[in-house]
Amino acid sequence: MPHKLTNTADLTLEPVDANTVAWKLDEAPRGLDSNLIRLPAHGEIGGHVGGEVDVIVHVVAGSGRIGSGDRELDVVAGDLLWLPRRSHRSITAGDDGLSYLTIHTHREPTLTIESPPSP
Repeated sequence: MPHKLTNTADLTLEPVDANTVAWKLDEAPRGLDSNLIRLPAHGEIGGHVGGEVDVIVHVVAGSGRIGSGDRELDVVAGDLLWLPRRSHRSITAGDDGLSYLTIHTHREPTLTIESPPSP
């Protein structure tokens, strides 16, 4: 049954002093994952290679810069971005911090069962 999950504007009212997951989609079963990430002023998520899913990023509040390889994009509230699967990315908040919502295909945690090492 469709229902309201949260109000993203309300989640960005209070300042943060560390990188924070302010909200995440916990509904089950589901086909999507979504998180609202908040970075304080000049907070960073260092460069890394994204996973096996494309990601939509909606900038909810603040401003910053999203890097992808040799390209950097300045972003502000209202911007909507696409981060292709396995793309290199980094995120840096501006003077007023950065809050953004990510949406991507849900991936079940993988469980690997291995034999114990031989004596």
